[in-house]
Amino acid sequence: MELSERQKEIIEVSLCLIAEKGIQGLTIKNLARKIGFSESAIYRHYENKIQILVAILNYFQKSTDLTLESDVTANIDAVSRINLMFQKHFEKFSGSPSLVAVIFSEELFRNEEILIRKVSEIMNSNFEALTKIILSGQKKGEIRTDIEASHIAVMLLGSLRLFVKQWHMSDYSFDLLQKGKELINSFQSLLKTTTNEHS
Repeated sequence: MELSERQKEIIEVSLCLIAEKGIQGLTIKNLARKIGFSESAIYRHYENKIQILVAILNYFQKSTDLTLESDVTANIDAVSRINLMFQKHFEKFSGSPSLVAVIFSEELFRNEEILIRKVSEIMNSNFEALTKIILSGQKKGEIRTDIEASHIAVMLLGSLRLFVKQWHMSDYSFDLLQKGKELINSFQSLLKTTTNEHS
């Protein structure tokens, strides 16, 4: 369902609030104060904080799914497609750092099944798309085949998660895009077909 302009505004201001105060600081009262209208006006669009977080996750998932679809079908080699996929993630998080606090905060969601389910959907979409690209690369001899595609996907996505969390926990103390490129270059070395693989 398409969001109204008011709903988009609420999501954007919610992300700003999360960036300033963390997820715990996202309350209807704080949100109303920051936007500059009554709490009842927000309740007309979202019943509570959980609904707003679901809307943020839906917003991220929709844009990510479109990106993944283009990455999987891109007419370039598999390693380049993986590089592109990770680069786009770094660009998205760098452009909206507060997304990290939402996407990677499932420990805060453990009592909210709808949020856990939504984060799981996003993680599974990324995992399935990446595994598909890796399998394609292995069939074409572009990616090493001595490690299972699903295991490579877990290693790469786990590295991405830790890397972005380090950036977030250090209060964004390093350039995510620049350091992200360096990480991607390391991925390339790991993915390359080993010289003795077919011997």
